[in-house]
Amino acid sequence: MKNETEIASPTLLGHPKGLTYLFFAELWERFSFYGMRALLTLYMTKQLLYSDSRSFGVYATYMSLAYLTPLIGGMLAEKLLGYRKSILLGGVLMMCGHFLLSIEHPVFFYTALALIIAGCGFFKPNISSLVGTLYTKEDIRRDSGFTIFYLGINVGSAVAPLLCAWIAITYGWHYGFMLAGIGMGLGLLFFYRGIQKNIFGDKGKVPDEVVFNKKTFGLKNGNLVTVLAFLSVPFFAFLTWNYQYQGYLIWIVSILVIILLSYVYATVSALEKRRLSVVIYFTILTTVFWAVFEQGGSSLTLFADRNVNLTGINAAQTNSINGAFIMLLAIPFSLLWPFLGRKKLNPGSAIKFGIGLLLLGLGFVVFALSARSVDAFARTPMLFLVAGYFIQTVGELFLSPIGLSKMTELSPARYTSFILGIWFLAQFYGQFFAGKIALLTSVSPGETNILSKCFSGEIVTAVTGLTQQAAEKAGSGFQQLYSYVSVYAVFGLIAMSIGVLALILAPIIKKRMEGIR
Repeated sequence: MKNETEIASPTLLGHPKGLTYLFFAELWERFSFYGMRALLTLYMTKQLLYSDSRSFGVYATYMSLAYLTPLIGGMLAEKLLGYRKSILLGGVLMMCGHFLLSIEHPVFFYTALALIIAGCGFFKPNISSLVGTLYTKEDIRRDSGFTIFYLGINVGSAVAPLLCAWIAITYGWHYGFMLAGIGMGLGLLFFYRGIQKNIFGDKGKVPDEVVFNKKTFGLKNGNLVTVLAFLSVPFFAFLTWNYQYQGYLIWIVSILVIILLSYVYATVSALEKRRLSVVIYFTILTTVFWAVFEQGGSSLTLFADRNVNLTGINAAQTNSINGAFIMLLAIPFSLLWPFLGRKKLNPGSAIKFGIGLLLLGLGFVVFALSARSVDAFARTPMLFLVAGYFIQTVGELFLSPIGLSKMTELSPARYTSFILGIWFLAQFYGQFFAGKIALLTSVSPGETNILSKCFSGEIVTAVTGLTQQAAEKAGSGFQQLYSYVSVYAVFGLIAMSIGVLALILAPIIKKRMEGIR
């Protein structure tokens, strides 16, 4: 058995050994998630023949629920299962879901999505929490460690669309989904291997064996959670199928979150209350970020398919561009923060969030600018798509891994996984609003684009050089192009404006963080 010194020994760029195993477990889990994600919208529009609006609705509901369930999974891990068992249960559920997608039938399709939704709840928050246990809150390697962990996420997200999309196009959609399932299985094996080698020491185990083994309805509480996880599948399948009811779920979740946060707020110290307010602030900013950013799996994929001159890759494979840039940039960024820290030049987290939103917005403005170089077939140069992805990826590295690190620092110790669940709620809300934004890009004959009116119409014309009337006269391809670039121009500028506001508020937020950068 390895002792604590061995467990903490640096093996990956000066970081604890456990980070290596969590890095690869998350890499393969994200390979499965993003491999399926890259195919989903195109599969619905091309194979299932869903309309754009239904495809966007199902996609947004599926993605938002996948980031809602971590709130529940995080709480169950802290109180009952522990991080390890939660990660294993989540991985099994997700693997089953990916394999089930290989069967073409509506019942299996929605059941598969529901299994992945349930699995994300147990896997996603708890592997991040386990990473957090590898470092003390004062450890200067913490931001760097989470950026390396974030690299694992994006190696998976970069490679998966390339392989899964190639398999799907060459051999059939269901083989692409099956490859995603194999990726999830590899992630589970790698994590289990780390447990067998005692890499994590006593971290992530069941918090209270007595509570875990206590029987309810004739089952141990720990086993009852597993049963309930599978019983939740029909409920999530129903919500995904009936995506139009998602708005009601938003209200229900919001009320529950307010109640739970009020309870947490009432039970913590004055210092923790101030830090908790920063958690909420960062979560709101991150919701805005994901609402704009997450056009990637929906409207941007269709934009690439219909209005971009792609070279060397297909539309589904464009989902790998973001991950590829993170693979290129994550290690330099992970080294940059400690370097700037030693020079006392490392900007605080509140400033990084503002910069992240600014760059995200700029990336979408670049997508919109592509309309100025459109050809006679209503297709734009691929260079703009790649450049926009690059800029928003840099913005993502300023915000997402840093936010993940700050949540584990700012949260009260006994509520870490719950706070991480709140952090992932930003994705839940973000995906919901991303679906609404994506719907603005759908074109109906004779319908006037809402963003072509008044001040927003002037903004679109100034950025893209197009007007609604000119696009309609040029044909359906140009009308479709206008619907995409108008959304990207307007929401890109909105994101940039919020980024500027965040930079202005940064000194106030820094004070409320009480010494945490």
